[in-house]
Amino acid sequence: MRRLLRLSLLALSALALAGCGSADEDELQQWMTEQRSQVRPRVTPLTAPKQFVPQAYDQESGVDPFSQQKLAQALRQDSAQTTANASLVAPELARRKEPLESYPLDSMAMVGSLRRDGAPVALIRIDNLLHQVRVGAYLGQNYGKVTKIDETEVSLREIVQDGGGDWIERKASLVLQERVK
Repeated sequence: MRRLLRLSLLALSALALAGCGSADEDELQQWMTEQRSQVRPRVTPLTAPKQFVPQAYDQESGVDPFSQQKLAQALRQDSAQTTANASLVAPELARRKEPLESYPLDSMAMVGSLRRDGAPVALIRIDNLLHQVRVGAYLGQNYGKVTKIDETEVSLREIVQDGGGDWIERKASLVLQERVK
């Protein structure tokens, strides 16, 4: 009896599963077929590669860029330029540094000016200390030499290295700083 009950239960389960599956599957297959027929892929065509045209090398008779003559000429030109640049900074390296050359220009502020013995004198504040500066004195870390002092500005000539490593002169200045109360 148990065996008959088991067989009938198994047969009933198989019929239930078979009845549920086929109707939904047919609808799914029909929908997928419709979608495939509606969708068209869009592929842009590739451009044809450019035709390579070889060129003949016609510089064989020219000067070899790696020749010893070309290298020697370039080295002579560099050494002449280095000598010219060195002559600009050489006097600065030979002299004794002044105390105000150990401070960068942006840490200094001109707070006033006066005349002493007929010559203009600038008052420069560094670290809350006042320093008197005359024309010809040196300021800042770029060999800055004071060239002119007037009531509102101290003009300097600095010697700095440019991006190529050459020494050049440039102008700099300290402008009078008014104290805000």
